[in-house]
Order: sequence, then structure tokens, then C-alpha cells
Amino acid sequence: MTTDNFKTYQRAEVTLPEKNRVWPLYGAGMENLGVDRKPIEVPMPEYGPDELMVRHDACGHCFSDIKVIRAGQDHPRIYRDMREDPVILGHEISLTVVGVGKNLADEYRVGDRFIVQADIFVDGIGYAYGYEIQGGLSDYAVIDQRVLNGDHGNYLIPVQPETGYAEAALTEPWACVIAAYELRYRTMLRPKGTMWVIGTDRAKDTYTISKGFDKQSHPAKLMLTNVPEAFEDWLRAQAEELGIEIEVVAELPDPETVETDDSPASPAEVTGSGKGVDDIIILGADPDVIERASPNLASYGILAIIDDVPMARMVNVDVGRVHYNRWLYVGSTDTDIAKAYSDLPARSTLKGGGASWFVGAGGPMGRMHVQRAIESKDHPGTIVCTDISNERLADLRTSFEAEAVDKGIEFICLNPMEKDAYQASMARFKGSGFDDIIILAPVPPVIADAATYLGQEGVMNIFAGVARGKVAPIDVSDVYLRQIRVIGHSASTIENMRSMLFQAETGQLSPNRSVAAIGSLEAAWDGLTAVQETAYPGKIVIYPHIKPLPLTAIADLKDKLPSVYARLRNGNEWTNEAEAELLRLMAQ
Repeated sequence: MTTDNFKTYQRAEVTLPEKNRVWPLYGAGMENLGVDRKPIEVPMPEYGPDELMVRHDACGHCFSDIKVIRAGQDHPRIYRDMREDPVILGHEISLTVVGVGKNLADEYRVGDRFIVQADIFVDGIGYAYGYEIQGGLSDYAVIDQRVLNGDHGNYLIPVQPETGYAEAALTEPWACVIAAYELRYRTMLRPKGTMWVIGTDRAKDTYTISKGFDKQSHPAKLMLTNVPEAFEDWLRAQAEELGIEIEVVAELPDPETVETDDSPASPAEVTGSGKGVDDIIILGADPDVIERASPNLASYGILAIIDDVPMARMVNVDVGRVHYNRWLYVGSTDTDIAKAYSDLPARSTLKGGGASWFVGAGGPMGRMHVQRAIESKDHPGTIVCTDISNERLADLRTSFEAEAVDKGIEFICLNPMEKDAYQASMARFKGSGFDDIIILAPVPPVIADAATYLGQEGVMNIFAGVARGKVAPIDVSDVYLRQIRVIGHSASTIENMRSMLFQAETGQLSPNRSVAAIGSLEAAWDGLTAVQETAYPGKIVIYPHIKPLPLTAIADLKDKLPSVYARLRNGNEWTNEAEAELLRLMAQ
């Protein structure tokens, strides 16, 4: 294929075929993906006057795809009979417009390029790309008004012509990474929310709330359980003056009645609405009370603990809901409850010059976090990467160690399975602790162990998707005595996607460095199997419109496609130039 033909591919001036190749998923299990481990041909879809026909140029595999394969139509984002109407996976995609409906002719043209914010909502119902809407493991698809005019407006984000196809597609997972460092949490009681005050045997006689419980801002409802008399009188007087509803809850609910399913939020019915409590204030730290009260938190709920001595034991924290429901534990030794919220706002950015530990750093998402930390202007002074695979650790060193050292960053890679060496190296951090711990392994015991390494005012970010209802024992006394914070994150927004695309297109962050293997559409079955088996340390990218190419590690392109290999960076990093050569040789 000549260079001119490559430019033709970019312009997308092509005659559309009669058939469209897709990878249908008919149900749970890899055996239900495709037919005989191959994609199938279906009639080319038609697009209407308010729709676009698009070509999928590159599609990244994600572990979220594996979750759909494992769950089938039991997956919470799937609402249909997959046997009759199969799912086409693929939400990490870049696409090009190849057909424009007549009513959209003033807004779009053939050759326009976009990425998609996959979390598409219409009237509050999710129609995620690669789930309910046909995804990127296909040649072509129709973009309808759900995407173009959803609850958040247009879910298509324009891409510059010179941006690489893989570079654009990997904006989606990268947006999730940068979103983890842009999290914001409340620094006061939720206005017009529900607040529950619970007293324990350790409660003092009197407390106050200097902000957020006054005329300027206050909850709509106040719940009271065993509150000391003097403070209850003050709360009632304030509530009556402000028109706040008051309810007495005689006893804490039985924790066994609290649901722990995998729905977006499943608090106990203590509020009578099923929506949970926005703020739970516990006067005097008591592990049993915290464990019985916290399941009643609403999404984005905050539990504040007021005390000045440590608890006798760890608290079992639902780390899954810290991740998915953005629960936050705060605390203070001061009797002014407002200070538990405002004295130390939860920090999500890495501490510049500090010590950061990436737990499970060797996987695709872990590598992105490590890369971002190194490339950040205000980067850590020490980066510790742990992984149970020596091969992945070696790849981390090859990819990032020299760059880190050049920036004055101490770069340490450790395997926890090599216990003596691991414990000897980590001993230095037991005293001072880490400023930031990023959890990339969804294993509660690992999370519990990592929490013991948090330093004063340290932050642990649970990035990995731990199932809701999974608990880890954590010393929650550190929340109010040492001001540690445990935060969590899931997915990204349109704004995160735009921000990440801007950083990619201006050279601030390079998604291409995440690419570990490539293949044609035929290679998707092997690619998803490789994701399940964690066979590659980085991302797998499928190019639907190239001639058949087996799943190939980019280092192995040296023998298969030497002219493509010659355009890699340092022989091990994907580039836009390598991609252009791939398409010059292989585009169909």
C-alpha cells in the first residue's frame, strides 16, 4: 500500500462493503465469543438521517471486557437476551466517520475522527458503548442519537487528524488513570442531605458544629442515636430553628440486614428511602458501631469519627464501596465536628517529592500510573513498584527506570513473593510510611497490609475494582489520630476524556507507551484470552481494518514486520510512525 493510499485511509473516502465483520458475545464464557473462535459477517447496517456510520480504527482490550465475558447477561450493564441479541465488546476505541445522515450534514463530514466517552446515559439509563451499544470489535457501526444527544450532550470527542489511532483509543483507560488524581471530596456536611449522629460509650458531654449546620447551609434531615443529652439538646434546638426534620433511631440496624450486592448503591433501609445517609457522625470511636453504621452510607457518603485515643482493634472497611461508591472516612480529635471535614481535605494528587507505592504495578493500568507519576511535573521523590511477576518488574525497569533516575526519582521494584528481600527493602518505610499508596490489585488482604505502611497524612487510593461487600481490616484510628485517608475511584467523565486527549495531543502524556501487543480483528479472541491470563504487561490494541495479523508483541515485529519495528521508540515503544507504517503495509 502506498503512502498516498495511507492518506486515502485517513480521509476515509471508501466504498462501504456489503458485509460487516463483528465479534458477537452470545453469553458467559469465551466459548460464546464469536463462532469457532472467529468473527462473523453480518449485513452492513444502515444509517438514518440523524445518524452517522463510523469505521472503528483501533480498539484496546480492557479487563472490563473480561468481566462481561465472565458474567454474560448477568452483567449489570447488560439488559437483553444475549443469545438473541449478542453484545459486541470494545469501549476503548477510536473511530472515523464514513457516512453522514442528511440531517447532520452541517455538523459532520466524512473523515472526521472521534473517541467515545463510553458511559452513555439517556434519561438516566445507561447504554454504554461496547455493552448495550455495539462496540469496537467490529469493522463498522452506526452512531445514533443516544450517543449524539444523551444526558450529558454529545459523547463523541473530536480527535486531531495527526493523532495516532491507538493513541486516541487508549485515551479511555488513560482518562480513568488521570481521573484518580482529580477526585474531589466534600469538606462539610452535605447541604439538604441526611445526617446521622451516633453516640458511643466514649462520647464526651458536649460537641459543636461550627459550619454546615446553620442558616447558610444545613442538612434536611437529622437522625439521632444515643447522643449525649447536652449535645442532643443543642442539635434539636438548631434543627427546629432551621426547619430540619428530626428522627430518633433507637438502635443501630443489624449488620446482617445490610445488602452487599454489586449494584451501584445498596445501603441499609435505616433512612426508610433506601438511598442511605450522606453523613454519619460517630461520637467516640467504637469498631462495632463503625461497622454497623457504615453500611448505611449513601454513595459519596462520609463517616466522621470524633475521638482522641486509639481503638482496641482494626475496623472491617468495605473497600469495594470505598472504590465504587466513593465512601470516605474522616476524623478529628477536636469536639468541633466541622473540623473533621475541613482541617485536612482528602488529597488525591500525589505528594510532590514524597514517597509513592504502586501495589500491583506491573499490569497495564499499573504501568500507566507509574508512567504518569514519573512524567508529572510535581513527581514523587521515591517510587516503589511491587508485583508478583519478575518478568513484569523487569519490563517496568526497562521502560521507566532510566527516565526516573534522570529526574532524580529513587525507583525501586520489589516482588512480595521473595519475602526476605521484600521485607528488608520495605522495612525503611514502616517507620516514616508512604505519602501515597495506589492499589492496583483487587485483593482485600493486600489492601489491608498496604494500609499499615501509610505515613502521617498519607493517602491510599483504591483504584482496583474490588467487589462491593469485600472488607479489609484497617486501623481506622489513624483516620483521626494521624489523618490518613482511604479514597477510591471508578471510571471517568467526559471532562477526564477531554483532558487526557489534550495531554496526549500536546505531548504531556504518551498513551502509545502503554501498547504491548497488536493484532488484526481476527486476533481479538487471542487478545482477550491474553488479558485474562495477564500475558502482556501493557495494553493490547486491535486494528480492525488491517490484513490478518496474529496477536503480536511489539518486540516480535522485528521479524514479522521489520519496517514497522524500525519505527518503534527504543525498540520497545509503539509510535504513531510505526502505526502509519503498519497501515501503509497492512490496511485493507
